[in-house]
This record gives sequence, structure tokens and C-alpha cells, in this order.
Amino acid sequence: MMLGRRLMASYRSTLPVPERYGSREMREIFDEEGYLKYQLMVEGTVAEAQAEVGLIPKRAAMEIASKADSKHITIERWREIEATTKHETASLVEAIVELCNDEAKPWVHYGLTSNDVLDTSLSLQLKKALELLEGKMIALTEILCKKALKYQDLPGVGRTHGQHASILSFGLKFAVWASEMNRNIVRLRQLRERTLVCKTLGVVGTGSVMGEKALEVQAIASRKLGLRPMEAATQIVPRDLLSEAIFFTALVASILDKMAVEVRNLQRTEIREVEEPFAADQIGSSAVPIKRNPIRCERVSSLAKYIRSLPEVGLNNIPLWHERDLSNSANERIILPSAFILLDECMNSMMEVMEGLVVREDRIRANIDLTKEQVYSEFVLDALLRKGLSRSKAHKLLRKSANEALKENITYSEAILKDEELSALLKKDEVMSLFNPKKHLSASKRIIANVVESYRRTRET
Repeated sequence: MMLGRRLMASYRSTLPVPERYGSREMREIFDEEGYLKYQLMVEGTVAEAQAEVGLIPKRAAMEIASKADSKHITIERWREIEATTKHETASLVEAIVELCNDEAKPWVHYGLTSNDVLDTSLSLQLKKALELLEGKMIALTEILCKKALKYQDLPGVGRTHGQHASILSFGLKFAVWASEMNRNIVRLRQLRERTLVCKTLGVVGTGSVMGEKALEVQAIASRKLGLRPMEAATQIVPRDLLSEAIFFTALVASILDKMAVEVRNLQRTEIREVEEPFAADQIGSSAVPIKRNPIRCERVSSLAKYIRSLPEVGLNNIPLWHERDLSNSANERIILPSAFILLDECMNSMMEVMEGLVVREDRIRANIDLTKEQVYSEFVLDALLRKGLSRSKAHKLLRKSANEALKENITYSEAILKDEELSALLKKDEVMSLFNPKKHLSASKRIIANVVESYRRTRET
């Protein structure tokens, strides 16, 4: 009796993710109520499909479908039965049977095995989760496209290896992220086509007692549930499909992390080009009153580290014994809800950050001048090449003048004009014309326009 109480208490516990993470809508997909709701939906739908092909009486199917509903079957009753049976699906079947009339009782769960219900209901959960994520991915990409267009004419510093490299359009940063998110929307739609499957083929994937009509039942049930019929399976849906879904969450989380890391770096006191939104009464540090920490972005980075660890578990679930074993089951109850709820949290956080991002245009412009014009060296090199100088010779001369500028603490243009060889090749007005950042945005506006157009095509399909 004590064991039974402990079992029931454990199932009343929260999801394997702290309540502070994930939206209510995403958590409800994977909580106990959702878990029960989708399994009951499968049981009722399969009964209706079996009646359509004449496998079970129509009145029995109607009775089963009406009773296989969370309004009639509670989690408490389900778990109370499980405390005795020690079998989750058999307990759910018994909970349905005890509510059905005598005509329907023999036909509850007819021809099915546990994973027909579990895997198909999991597809329904993933379907709902992907719908929720897609809406948020579209919303985030909209924000990024607007930011890209807003800042397309703002020159900034492009950095490689943490060092100033050349001039870029600040809007290009947002365009790159928008392009990545656009690909993720496409990936999500492709993933949905492959992974959202209905499987009702019984104990070892043959159709079992439903015989030749098994595929017809599966096709009808799939249509009713908005899923794709499983082409071939053992007792369970092959785990490459779930592994792909988990990998997708890790991929999206990593791209959100990439965005978060850039914001965190640009928010450094020494750079201070952007700042994630900070409320008037928000506290950054319990000890230092003036701190404005990028906590949302740090949260994204932290959660992304965990999400990236989950695909390894999913891949290890692919090889199972013969037609099935249970070595995947326990960990999937943890990794699947965790992957989607935590990614949902990352999406929510990044949407907040990008929507309210403070862009300090004065700092962006000021940072261009930190190297005293050396950030323009690429364009001076190009001017020398156009004069007929070899790349190696021009490179050598510009490195020499750059070192002189650093040594004497003067601007790069001054150092170039003081150099005899360089000043002989480039007149003063030619040199000075190279140090206008707005002249060096190059194809940025066209790139940004192409990204926005590509996203619009995706959104409209």
C-alpha cells in the first residue's frame, strides 16, 4: 500500500523541468493531463477507425470514444490502478473498460500494443509542440528582419578573432540571424512531415489480430489524428525519428545561443554597443546596485548547453533489442519534454531580447575609431592593388605603416601619408576618401533585402 502511494505521489510531481522555464502552453502539452489526454484520444480514434472497416461493432466504437476522455478518466484513477498492475498502458485500458458498457468492453484497445498508443500520442504531443515553436520562430524572424532593415545604413565594426577586421552594416548581424531562423522554419516543416506518425500495427509490427485490415485502420486513424501512417515498424516507432526531433531542438537552441553570445559580448562595458532590455525596477546584482547584467541571454546560453547534450541520449535509443526493449522508455520521459520546454524558454527569452534590444548608435560609431582608422586597411589594400602593386608588396607596406601608427600613436591615414612609398602611390585626397565608413557597406543592403524576401516566401507557403 505504501508503494502504491509513493507511485501516485511521484506521478503528481512536476515535469522534469523547473516551473520557471517554458510557457504554460508548452508545459501543458507534456504534463500529466496532456499525457493522458493524447493517449485517450488515440484509443478512441483507433476504435472509430476499426468500426469503419467492420472490425468492431459501431456502437462499441461510439461507446469507447465517448468514455476515452479525460472528463471521465482521471489521472488519480489511472494511477490508482497502476499501483496494482505496475503497467501504465494496461491500467489506462482498465480505466476505460470499467466505464464502458458490456458490448464495448471486449473491444477496448483491440489489436493494439502499448506503444501503438504511446508512440502515436507522443506524435500528437510533438505536433502541438512544433506548432507552438513555429509560431514563435516566425515572430522572432519578423523582429530580426525589421531590425536588419532599420540598421542597414548604420556602419559598424566587423570583428574576427575578437579583433577589429573591417566595416559592416550593423543590420547585417540581424539579417544573418534571420536567415538562420528562416532555415529553421523550413527544417521544422520538413521534420513535421517525417516524424509525426501514427503506428497501430500491434505487438511486432505485423498488424497482429487486425490482419489485412490493419493498414486500413492505421490509414483512417492517421487521417483523423492529422498524422502520417507509419510505413514499417517493430513494436515501436523507430527512434531515428525522435532522435531527429531532439537534434532539431539542439540545433535551434545553438543558433539562439549564437545570438545570445553576440549580445553578451556587445554588451560588455568596454564595447557597449547593445544592451538587452532592463526594467526600471529590475535588479542586476544583490551586491552591486548599478549592474545591468544580460541575464536573458545568459539563460539562453545556459539552457542551450543542456539541450545540446540530449541528442546523444536520443541516438543511444535507436539500437534496441529485436522488436523492442524498454531501455529507451524511461529516459524519453525526461529528454523529450526537457528539449521542447527548454527550447520554448530560449525562444521566449530571445524574442524579449530582440524586441526590446537597446542599440547604442553613438557607441557603434565611436568604436569604429578605436583603432585610429586601421579598420579601413582592407580598402587601402584594394586601392594599392588597383594601382598595380602586387598583393604581397602592398600587404608588407601596409603592415609597416600600421606598426608605425601604433608606435607613434597617430591615425592610419597620417602614417600612410608619412610613408614615402605609399604617399608616392596614393594622393592625400585618395587616401582620405577611403576613411568614410558609409562608403564600405558594399552589398549589405542587397544581402539584407534578399534575406527579408526569402523569409517572406517561407512565411507565405
